[in-house]
Amino acid sequence: MNRSSREKPFAIACERNRDPILTVLRQVLPERGRVLEVGSGTGQHAAYFSAAFPHLEWLPSDLPENLEGISLWREQAGENCLAPISLDLLADRLQLPQADAIVCINTLHIVAWQGACNLFEAAGRSLAPGQVVYLYGPYRYADRPLEPSNVQFNQWLKDRDPVSGIRNLDDLTTVARDQGFVLDADAPMPANNRSLCFRCVDDR
Repeated sequence: MNRSSREKPFAIACERNRDPILTVLRQVLPERGRVLEVGSGTGQHAAYFSAAFPHLEWLPSDLPENLEGISLWREQAGENCLAPISLDLLADRLQLPQADAIVCINTLHIVAWQGACNLFEAAGRSLAPGQVVYLYGPYRYADRPLEPSNVQFNQWLKDRDPVSGIRNLDDLTTVARDQGFVLDADAPMPANNRSLCFRCVDDR
């Protein structure tokens, strides 16, 4: 393989948001166990967060075409960063591997709405009471207008793919509740993003 084909993918947003996200993750992730990262993208977060949580196994996942790039970042991560697996949120009857927490960063506004529904349906079958689904990204709130920067971002998403877009928090909360989760935390983050923590309260 030539050098250019082995250059690690890079997203500047991952560099900017990783430390604010890490601060929240330290509050919501278990001390030990396995964290499934859904939509690992470039793999930067997997390498960074696995190093920050040496007592947790970090399992990255994404579409097949992104696994090579994630693997390149994994080369500089610790042994607790596992080999990435293929996972498509739009798959019929989505099945998730065993995990003690789920992290999904900047993904639900990229995939079709069905992907968010599938994620919580599968998480409801996978996680035990007390375990969490952590989401990061922009969200739309019923009691206030979307921030100007997110209006522009949402339009960019729609132009790129009409089924994508910034999700309504109320809709997401309803989907989560139907699968046994409650919104346990909602924290503001840089660049008009949010950290959402949904905790499983229903042993399904």
